[in-house]
Amino acid sequence: MSVLKKVSAYAHPDAWVLEPEPSTFAPNSRWSNKDMDPVPPKGRTWSTFNYIAYWVSDATNVAVWELASSMLAIGLSWKQALPAIAVGHIIISIVMVLNGTIGARLHVGFPVLNRSSFGFWFSYFSVVSRVVLSMFWFGIQTYTGSECVYQMLKAIWPSLAHLHNGLRPGANITTAGMMCYFLYWLIQFPLMLVSPQKIRWLFVIKAFVVPPAWLAMLIWAFVKVPSSKGLFEQHSTLSGSAMSYAWLSALNSALGIYSTLAVNIPDFTRYAKNEKAQYVQLLIIPTAFTLVGFIGIAVTSAGISLYGDVLWDPLQLIDRWDNRAAAFFASFTFVLATLGTNISANSLSAANDMTVLFPRYINIRRGQALCAILGGWALCPWEILASAQGFLSFMNGYTVFLGPFAGIMIADYWIVHKCKVDVPAMYRPHGRYRYTFGFNWRAVAAILLSVPPNMPGLISSINPKIYVGGAIKIFDFAWLFGFFTASVVYTILSLAFPAQETFVSEAITSDNAIEAEDVPGSEGSSHLEKKSVDEEIRVVA
Repeated sequence: MSVLKKVSAYAHPDAWVLEPEPSTFAPNSRWSNKDMDPVPPKGRTWSTFNYIAYWVSDATNVAVWELASSMLAIGLSWKQALPAIAVGHIIISIVMVLNGTIGARLHVGFPVLNRSSFGFWFSYFSVVSRVVLSMFWFGIQTYTGSECVYQMLKAIWPSLAHLHNGLRPGANITTAGMMCYFLYWLIQFPLMLVSPQKIRWLFVIKAFVVPPAWLAMLIWAFVKVPSSKGLFEQHSTLSGSAMSYAWLSALNSALGIYSTLAVNIPDFTRYAKNEKAQYVQLLIIPTAFTLVGFIGIAVTSAGISLYGDVLWDPLQLIDRWDNRAAAFFASFTFVLATLGTNISANSLSAANDMTVLFPRYINIRRGQALCAILGGWALCPWEILASAQGFLSFMNGYTVFLGPFAGIMIADYWIVHKCKVDVPAMYRPHGRYRYTFGFNWRAVAAILLSVPPNMPGLISSINPKIYVGGAIKIFDFAWLFGFFTASVVYTILSLAFPAQETFVSEAITSDNAIEAEDVPGSEGSSHLEKKSVDEEIRVVA
């Protein structure tokens, strides 16, 4: 009976409330928890080496391998596609460092940091959007990982290719596919329970294992097939304005692949030992991503000459190999590649955002567990890939929102407030970043002016039968348009109609605020009160 009572107790919401933590700045546990609070000095463990390993890890994934495929498909040559990849990642690396420096200085994650520019309540719009997007791509990446597991197992037991399928024909997944999906999910799940401070070692392992294996595939491609054949002899079929718009579209593809992380990079840079540790992103991002894009072009080119098909999916290429040992180890590197990318770009991002939505009940570990269940199983990614191409196109086109998000955050911190923000106030629903009923109307206006012009192109990408005329051309460079339009509009409105209550004479970070509180006597605390004024604070129970 006592066991039954213990089990039934978990049915009550109170059983899931996190143990109270001494939240640094929030009025009470309803608004923050340990994982949301600014990272204390002992938790700042990421060095320059860790950021190099992180980005080498993220660059080595199937999506980047296939990045040039869409570019060559629309008529560009490899000599035009590769610069688009390089320029796109140079731009995104600058955005990464600008937003990343904010996290490294303030030691605060994206969901909390976003309140200073969007307003306390309007920030939830970007947070919820990120949760849905992250869980969606988590499921898709998990399915990709399961295909890697399938190739590994098939290399050991070739009979797996002939395993009886006991699922109905309309299930959009086979018995072998479901088994491999479950195995990959089981491998991935324990790694999702590792803290952000320690998961960096997974990226280090991946950075040492995957790139050498992929470079070996590049060497194999050049040994097997001369570099003058295959995709390397393909010339551009475009000219004039058509070529210009195609190149801009290719640039937009390069920008879009990690546009989500450009917004929430503070979730990782908040753990930096110092802000200089993450400056290396300026160099490593364009270098690593351009190299992997080139490897994808070279290996695919070799596949054309060897097998007669354009095999952009590296797993399909591996499936043609006769050497089972090579197929196993190559597939293993793709399993490891997908693991690192899925955790860094998807599950950790979703978990960080969930902690803000339900801080009393969800920390980063619980958030990742929820992402694993909801994103991995409830969304049924095999169904989406098989029968929801319109929805898939919409999620791919979600960069129309991400460009403006990044632009507003950068403009607010670097231009409008000139790096002088109040970290304690970001945790207070009635603090200085409440703006108007929790909404910063300047950010709302910037979103309304930067997103709608891209909507016709997004609609056409979902349903090509809908003719939208010349409006589709803006969608070809959606991220750039959204980023610059939103940042300019937000800056003009914020300087013309300044929110005076949000300006402070000097930055109030978690470090100097706590130091002020620790000063003996009342002088330190009064100094803090003068700097972080919150006359409107009303603690909501």
